[in-house]
Amino acid sequence: MVPINSRHWNSPDTRLRDALAAGNSSTRLKAALAIGTRPAPDFIDALVARCAIEPDFFVRDMLTWALTRHPSEITVPKLRAELSSERAQARSQALHTLSKIGDKDAWPALTRSLLRDSDDDVARSAWRAAVVLVPDAEKEVLAAELASQLGRGDRDVRLSLSRALVALGDVIEPILKAATASHDPTVRAHASATRRLLHDPDAGFDLAVDEARRVVALGPDRKEETRADR
Repeated sequence: MVPINSRHWNSPDTRLRDALAAGNSSTRLKAALAIGTRPAPDFIDALVARCAIEPDFFVRDMLTWALTRHPSEITVPKLRAELSSERAQARSQALHTLSKIGDKDAWPALTRSLLRDSDDDVARSAWRAAVVLVPDAEKEVLAAELASQLGRGDRDVRLSLSRALVALGDVIEPILKAATASHDPTVRAHASATRRLLHDPDAGFDLAVDEARRVVALGPDRKEETRADR
């Protein structure tokens, strides 16, 4: 006896879901593009699930785009649920997608644990999402929380943090000034480099870091001297 719903087994929707899991990245990319071009809520769960495991950067970006094409009242709760996943990529990609959607209702989901996540990719995604979603009244609190991560990680991690802090605007100035007095020379250098980027957005991060390191190494009394030598 043939099941009544067997006629749906090879439906276009089923084929698209299958294509999202295809071995070929180009096939997965085209499937995500097709879903985003003609959004339908039935695909949201499949898109979110794929975000957690998709290995290809360009496909992940297309998955995010496809999700932004769906109603935020449906996608945002599902993405928020992913923030508690044990899989780091699920958390990171959900944060990235929330930042692209830009729904301020997602702000309460940006917890301290995410901003301090032990996985650098998750933390960086959380920083970027936070500066997009933060209400004006919470900017100082966020700035202080982000500043607690100064000196963390490698160059790319520190650059991400500096960019997030600078995106908050002048509210970070007193917090960065305080950080330049830290007992940790790495924190002092990172804070000084971020201050320079705040006041001179066109300054290269590496140059700002190099100058900050020189200032830290020579001490505050030699600061003006190093500037004069440039």
